[in-house]
Amino acid sequence: MQGVVFRGERKLEILDFDDPTPGPGDAVIEIKASGMCGSDLHFYRNNPAEVIKSLGFKDLASRGMAEDAAVIAGHEPCGRIVALGSAVDPRVFKVGDRVTVFHYEGCQLCDHCRSGWTQMCNHGADIHGLIKHGGHAQYMKVPVTSLVHLPEEVSYTTGAAVSCGTGTAWGALMRLQLTARDTLAVFGLGPVGLSAAQLAAAMGAEVIGVDISADRVARAKEFGATHTIDGSKADPIEEILKLTGGLGATCAMDCAGGEMPKQQAVRCTRPWGRIALVAVGGNLNIDGMKDVIGKQRTILGSYTFSEPSMKDCVTFIADHGVEVDKLFTDRWQLEQAEEAYRVFDGQAGGKGVFVF
Repeated sequence: MQGVVFRGERKLEILDFDDPTPGPGDAVIEIKASGMCGSDLHFYRNNPAEVIKSLGFKDLASRGMAEDAAVIAGHEPCGRIVALGSAVDPRVFKVGDRVTVFHYEGCQLCDHCRSGWTQMCNHGADIHGLIKHGGHAQYMKVPVTSLVHLPEEVSYTTGAAVSCGTGTAWGALMRLQLTARDTLAVFGLGPVGLSAAQLAAAMGAEVIGVDISADRVARAKEFGATHTIDGSKADPIEEILKLTGGLGATCAMDCAGGEMPKQQAVRCTRPWGRIALVAVGGNLNIDGMKDVIGKQRTILGSYTFSEPSMKDCVTFIADHGVEVDKLFTDRWQLEQAEEAYRVFDGQAGGKGVFVF
């Protein structure tokens, strides 16, 4: 089979790999869709080994990985089971099942892993597309503990989105305990922010979308935003106060990154407001008394999602007919990977996906 490998400095290669075979507790997935995530650009633009070390993976050799190892990229995989290991219970998974893949592998024994928060593994989680082979290939081997069944009503491309970006939005909404009584301000209307708007609207919440890109602001209403604000032309906090009768939003999410959106996400909420910080990048620079304590606000860090939460997200999308596929503005074949990432790197469009 062939797989995409990031080499840094905006270079990648399509290399030949042996087709995977399952160990006792593994499945081999025939990939049907593999999403392109904004976090992939860190490894596309920079030296992958250095980025991996910056994330806390200091001793790569102890994880069976050489610094120059060719690791297949892509952590938003979705597909169909084509082979199973001898220890897999056929009552749970069988050949032919449609599945999406939770993109972390942990020890499976610590409390975090047992509760589905594998990315918090006490012994360090291995991330697909980073430490373990990812989904930018025809096939992928994963432990069956990483799999979530995909209902027939949900497309493979939607399943790929759920495996990271859309699932991350869902995870933050769950942390916020969002209900139809809430007004949610979403800062940053890229794929995660648009997913948050789409899912929150399906839950019945009023959504205010904020971005500094006119194109992204224009798209947000297609994804359920009741109101949109171009932050390059107006002060988002002032506009949100106007829209809420001077009260502020009940909830906010930073899906943009950077210091200013984080600050605005906090300050646009009313007393008792709940804020989820999702995007990586930028420090939170606020006044502890005026912005948090005195307003009784709650600020949450939300790091992707749990595996049970991923299953809930897939079910919600199926039950409510959420059109997640609208996120994808570019669909590519694997052999087009160089062009696909060059386009995605420009971040002028929406989300890209490889389809097989």
